[in-house]
Amino acid sequence: MANFFITKIFILATVSFILTLAWTPLLTHFLYKFNLGKGIRDAKAAPIFAALHKKKAGTPTMGGVLVWGTTLFLMISIFYLSRFYDGIFDRLNFLSRRETLLPLGALVASAVFGLIDDLIDIWRIGKDGGGLRMRHRFLIYGIIAAVGAWWFYSRLDWTTLYVPFVGFIDIGWWYVPFFIFVIISAAHSVNLTDGLDGLAGGALLAGFAAYGAIAFAQGRYDLATFCGVIAGALLAFLWYNINPARFFMGDTGSMSLGVTLGIIAMLTNAAMLLPVIGFIFVVETISVLIQMFWKKVFKRKFFISSPLHHHLEAIGWPEGKIVMRFWVIAAVAAVAGLILFLADRV
Repeated sequence: MANFFITKIFILATVSFILTLAWTPLLTHFLYKFNLGKGIRDAKAAPIFAALHKKKAGTPTMGGVLVWGTTLFLMISIFYLSRFYDGIFDRLNFLSRRETLLPLGALVASAVFGLIDDLIDIWRIGKDGGGLRMRHRFLIYGIIAAVGAWWFYSRLDWTTLYVPFVGFIDIGWWYVPFFIFVIISAAHSVNLTDGLDGLAGGALLAGFAAYGAIAFAQGRYDLATFCGVIAGALLAFLWYNINPARFFMGDTGSMSLGVTLGIIAMLTNAAMLLPVIGFIFVVETISVLIQMFWKKVFKRKFFISSPLHHHLEAIGWPEGKIVMRFWVIAAVAAVAGLILFLADRV
């Protein structure tokens, strides 16, 4: 039976990859035809960032639609085909209320909000343009996280966290704020990391692959397949997103995938491994916090520019070198997280 589920995951991941590649030209044509390009922050507000990225002004954004759009289409298509045709489609179906309905709902809901944010940025709506303000983004993250927390706490009766090498700890109603914290942190850190061509996509690919393996080891085969499909779509997205990017992921991608990664971490009860598996996201976030603290306390910058990848750009590292080295770190961190997970099960 395990062999079948392994085969199923790889088949659907491959289908996701091919399907994403197939409809990318249509999305690309649409984005360029209607000039749905990303604006670069004002030079007065962020002179170093503007100087480093002025050549990217106008590059289409919203490429994250490829990932969540393919995932949604594949899940819904196979689900309805399984209703009308017995046999192969029924066995390939991976949409289930117990494992994948919540992460799919979170993926689509956050993607829609991210899409609106991208359009606000493109059309320069508001006083300063540049998309939603940070407090508005945190509000959106919080609403989605609160719905997920309610689902886990009230519908699934989850109040325990699993701490590697310690065991289950019942934290009662504190599970709700912890859940919200994990989702907001994951979403925001992925958004911060999405600053160079292919950077967030590669780190997310490692994260979803790792949690797919964890879900498989737990016998959550539908969830593992869900992770595999997202990984396949991300791989196709990276084909076009590597430097120089044909388009950017946009908030519709980074917001939705960050939220979903956090949801999956909670659903597998492996949230304590998220800082290891998502090490790149943690480092990027810490670099921003250090920068904010330094400017507040010492009235000067600690980094030339933040997050960390922009600082490395500013000191002369080529973009490709930064991205590739971050990918290597992300892959090693994902494997380290898997080692901790498996060692705890021995």
